[in-house]
Amino acid sequence: MKTEFGFSNLIGTVFNQGNLLFTPDGYSILSPVGNRISVYNLKENKSFTFPFENKKNISHIALSPQATLLLSVDEDGRCILCNFLRRSVLHYFNFKSPVGAIEFSPHGRYFVVALGKLIQVWRTPEAIDEREFAPFVLHREYTGHFDDVVSISWSADSRFFLSTSKDLTVRIHSVDPIEGFRPCALTGHKSTVVSAFFSQDQQTIYSVSKDGALFSWKYSPLFQAGEIIDEEAEENRDRTHIWMIKARNYFFQNANLRSAAFHPTTNLLVVGFSNGLFGIYELPMFTMLYQLSITQSNIDTLTINSTGEWIALGSSKLGQLLVWEWQSESYVLKQSSHYDSLSTLVYTPDGQRVISGADDGKIKLWDITSGFCVVTFTQHTSSITGLCFAKRGNVLFSSCLDGSVRAWDLIRYRNFRTFTAPNRVQFSCVAVDPSGEIVCAGSQDSFEIYMWSVQTGQLLERLAGHEGPVSSLSFNSSGNLLASGSWDKTVRIWDIFSRSGIVEPFPIPSDVLALSFRPDGKELSVASLDGQLSFWDVQEAKQTSLIDGRKDLSGGRKSTDAQTAENSSGNKTFTSVCYSADGSCVLTAGTSKYVCLYDVLTGVLIKKFQLSKNESLQGVLEVLNSRNMTDAGSMDLIDTQGEASDLEDRIDRTLPGAAKGDLSSRKLHPEILCQAVQFSPSGGAFAAATTEGLMIFSLINDFIFDPINLDIDITPDTTLAVCGEGEYLIALVMALRLNEYKVIERVYESVPVADIDHITQQLPTTYLANFINYLSSFAAETPHIEFHLKWMRSILSHHGEFIKGRNFEYASQLTSLQKSIVVLSKRLSQLSSNNEFSLSFILDKMQATSVINA
Repeated sequence: MKTEFGFSNLIGTVFNQGNLLFTPDGYSILSPVGNRISVYNLKENKSFTFPFENKKNISHIALSPQATLLLSVDEDGRCILCNFLRRSVLHYFNFKSPVGAIEFSPHGRYFVVALGKLIQVWRTPEAIDEREFAPFVLHREYTGHFDDVVSISWSADSRFFLSTSKDLTVRIHSVDPIEGFRPCALTGHKSTVVSAFFSQDQQTIYSVSKDGALFSWKYSPLFQAGEIIDEEAEENRDRTHIWMIKARNYFFQNANLRSAAFHPTTNLLVVGFSNGLFGIYELPMFTMLYQLSITQSNIDTLTINSTGEWIALGSSKLGQLLVWEWQSESYVLKQSSHYDSLSTLVYTPDGQRVISGADDGKIKLWDITSGFCVVTFTQHTSSITGLCFAKRGNVLFSSCLDGSVRAWDLIRYRNFRTFTAPNRVQFSCVAVDPSGEIVCAGSQDSFEIYMWSVQTGQLLERLAGHEGPVSSLSFNSSGNLLASGSWDKTVRIWDIFSRSGIVEPFPIPSDVLALSFRPDGKELSVASLDGQLSFWDVQEAKQTSLIDGRKDLSGGRKSTDAQTAENSSGNKTFTSVCYSADGSCVLTAGTSKYVCLYDVLTGVLIKKFQLSKNESLQGVLEVLNSRNMTDAGSMDLIDTQGEASDLEDRIDRTLPGAAKGDLSSRKLHPEILCQAVQFSPSGGAFAAATTEGLMIFSLINDFIFDPINLDIDITPDTTLAVCGEGEYLIALVMALRLNEYKVIERVYESVPVADIDHITQQLPTTYLANFINYLSSFAAETPHIEFHLKWMRSILSHHGEFIKGRNFEYASQLTSLQKSIVVLSKRLSQLSSNNEFSLSFILDKMQATSVINA
């Protein structure tokens, strides 16, 4: 199998912290997710995640007005400049202190950065022929604030910008020296000024503070300011105008104002509060259009798109991202992450969606193409411990620590069956036979395996024999054997349809954490607490091979570890194991930042995939900073949250000593873990349930040259020349040996329809699997539907017997072919429905015209 997997997308987490941004066209929104940035295209219903990573969680992002350059800054002030269109990193820079705000100017020539009390204006890197040694050039520095700067806002002409601070002031700065202009401070607020904005004509400034006060400042003649203090007379001698407060308005909410956004064209002000309420006001009359409560937690960030129609709101505590269309009062986007750590995942049989379960008791269905959550099931009341699918149908089974196993209909999105035990137990795993007739669940309390009938919901049998909690269950491909692993250091194989009742346990050196059958059902892989993978022949009941994966998993040191990363392999274990579609490889993950891919036959580690480089997580750093180490331990464990100014920020509601929990809690240091990993049915991707979310790794098909039996005479030119002479079979074989996508596509499209059967009948079986993969990709891209269907029918009719005898080897190819057929059927149904409406419109139009003429 191919192993060129690379990071593809991050779903399952939609917002973590930082600020939200709309693209200039107003159709896409950028959201920080940990140390990555996700982009949600609301027009095309798609999303993607940038492949680059910051060293720590991203605190601020900024996008240039031309949507070409993107700046992302992490918690320590390290910045990445990337090309937004090409998704590639251009430059790394370190501001050397935490950043309070960062904004591009409207004309895009400058960007301003707030570093504590200091403000810096930098020139935006330009696209020039000569590469710059230092793309970031400092333009000016500004001082004057006595506390940290909170926000920055530009004027429309890019000549001035406003800065707000915790020192209760707003200051006006000019980018370049202007004759007659003097920087001034606007004072009068009694709490931290959250934001300040220029009006469209730049004659008014609006400032909002945390205590819910809105001040309107006007640039007025000096004589209207009233009496001037004598000490300031000399300073104001040459000034003719001054900024004065013209209006004071208050929101009167029993909560702190957390965020604000202003749209100058429509004079709309949107404010968000700590109680989950946000309001829309029209200025300067301070007319409240309406208020809406969307959550019970803080609204940490707000932004408005360029047209002023959509409002994006983010809540980091709940991991919630909302886009609200205020005129129609409807949601454009409403997504939320799991409140707690992911515990399990499973692919749908068609491979189009991934289902995740978490410790918050919720089950979410994610669309891989769009990256959005389709539906959320909330009936469970405790941690989800297992998810599984029957091979046929759209039925999902889930087990939970609340003592129930539920069956979900994924067509109607409802829970149609609930299975419970006679006594109160906690279920730690679930499995269903391939036919979908019987579902089994293992218990943590009674050490038994409960078996129910899916049709009637009745408890059929309780399988006893284990002497410890049952940790994992798996059915073989035929459905007659059930494997169970337990903490009693045994694996048992149950013949559930036999009446003999004899079960021979397989002895394992340590507690069993996970197990999985090979797709043909003849081999069993077992992961144990000692970090080993053992492989067992099910028929002979003997161990065939053993892989020690502790050294492969080792790496990453936590702040509390007394050992180095190289020597800390003792606590590294595999918690999930999954076979590839052809059974030649096994994918494993566990209490580490790595996902390991092994070859089963040789036991060799093929590849390691690092899940994250986010240093905000425990277990990512290889070497700890010796400056942070003291005799009492690491300084990273010191609680700095108690120094926060707000009471709600100082309160700690997390459990002490927890290794996982609420990801948005700043007191908690989550550890990088992977609770579950699984291959997609087609084998072209795999998903990992990690601390940061649901990571998708897919095959990288770009610039991969993988020839098959390549000769010196086989080149793209000679292949196309043979095709032009009418030797289509030879040309197709040459193209498949060359294994270059564009060449195969041109030869494939050149074959006449009448010669399809002849060519497929004579096609060597060596190239059959490769050709079916290309056939699936061609069918999903080009519009020749009938042409592709003829190829598919011809391949299956002439080589069906050969494939049937080797269905185990061709499982991924057949799944891809089925997926492409589903795509073609959807396209046909959509086309026919469009034609039906068009024809009915034309007929109605003709009938109306004939009536008028008559």
